Amino acid sequence: MAAEQMADGAGAADRTPPARPLDSIDRAILRILQTDGRASIRAVAERVHVSRANAYARINRLVEDGVIRGFSARVNHERAGQAASAYITLKIVQNSWRTVREQLQALPGATHIALVSGDFDVLLLVHTPDNQALRELVLTRIQAIPEVLSTRTLLVFEETDLGPRQDRPAELT
Repeated sequence: MAAEQMADGAGAADRTPPARPLDSIDRAILRILQTDGRASIRAVAERVHVSRANAYARINRLVEDGVIRGFSARVNHERAGQAASAYITLKIVQNSWRTVREQLQALPGATHIALVSGDFDVLLLVHTPDNQALRELVLTRIQAIPEVLSTRTLLVFEETDLGPRQDRPAELT
């Protein structure tokens, strides 16, 4: 993949002002929120030994700086009716990353899109109700994108969420 294409994807990040440096309290707040995104400001403040106002201001700064991109629930896709999961690799036309990314973001069940280096250009994670829906997604939606040159579908048989945990202290240190 050409350097121009790589730079094309980085453009959005370049428009955001640089994040301020994180101190140990910021990193502790991030660990808490990654483990429990529903933690109250009061609980966060108590756990990192700062005032509620300080914790609130720090969390707001982390959001404003783009360090925290949002708050969400980790979903068991199978229990939520999305029993088929797959990683789909795509080779795309050079310099078409922005166009392709916009179209992939609109796909039902798309949960992660990455511009990568190596034998393919894009890695896409999708969750669909069943294999028939997955087949339709790949054959009628993804392969119909003009800038997509080829795809390869890797079925996920089992997955384990390795989200942040208290027993992994090396994260965000």
